[in-house]
Amino acid sequence: MTENFTSQLNDLSSNSSDLDHYLTDSITQPQSEHLAKMAVACDPKKALYPEDRNRLLDTGYLDVETGWCILDNGAGFVANMNIYPDITAEMIDWWFAWHPLEGKRYKMWYPPQHSDIHVSEEDKKQLLDESIPIAQRNWGVTHHATEDCNCGMQNVDIHFMSPDEFGFDMTRWHQPNVVTFHGGQGWSTPIITTPDTHPAPALMCHIFRETPNGLEHRTRFWLGYVLEDKKVRSVLPSGIKMPENVVKGLAVHNVCEFSRFKTFLPQIFNEWKKIQTNT
Repeated sequence: MTENFTSQLNDLSSNSSDLDHYLTDSITQPQSEHLAKMAVACDPKKALYPEDRNRLLDTGYLDVETGWCILDNGAGFVANMNIYPDITAEMIDWWFAWHPLEGKRYKMWYPPQHSDIHVSEEDKKQLLDESIPIAQRNWGVTHHATEDCNCGMQNVDIHFMSPDEFGFDMTRWHQPNVVTFHGGQGWSTPIITTPDTHPAPALMCHIFRETPNGLEHRTRFWLGYVLEDKKVRSVLPSGIKMPENVVKGLAVHNVCEFSRFKTFLPQIFNEWKKIQTNT
């Protein structure tokens, strides 16, 4: 990428009205064999616990790369993996900084279930700060998203963290182990609440590495967990389990939104690049 285009890419605030067709374009459907892996729960004994998240930096693959289950402690686990032949780490970093600046940008990604997104004015300034490398602009920023993960519309607040803050071993933070990461602490609340409604915590991890077949995206969610001072803990009371429909719903949603993402991101990235070049 040239220095001139880097500046254009970093101009995240320009109007995106020329991209509105993504709101009504046909949606890429998941491959049936991919979606089928979310039909039933995987073996909890083969799932990755968040305490062992640094295993995501190992070479090779873990026992469950796509699946979901209720862990033995009652927490929820979701894993998903995608290969993106036409996506680069640069596109990923651009996307996570660009889309939270305007609600419809999030909706463009997956219109059937994404409704809105916003950030605070302070966080917006950080996302627009060209002195910060684009891969780092989300660190410390909170996305306030509204979406349906197959259990009704909910407000989801995601506080993004650096890989160090998330607890990864930074002595191993290099290629080929990893090329970029976006994740953090999430809290979700149904749109329709009652006096008994409490925000539900979850850890979100999107980690990427380069492979001969393209950029590999490995997702993990741990529902019922919080992260404090790089240490994880389940906040579920003894004997309480995450509802299966919530965990499975998130798993299916993730497959659907990132099946769309595989073709959507390179298209919108290159279209945005063209718009900026002609401005």
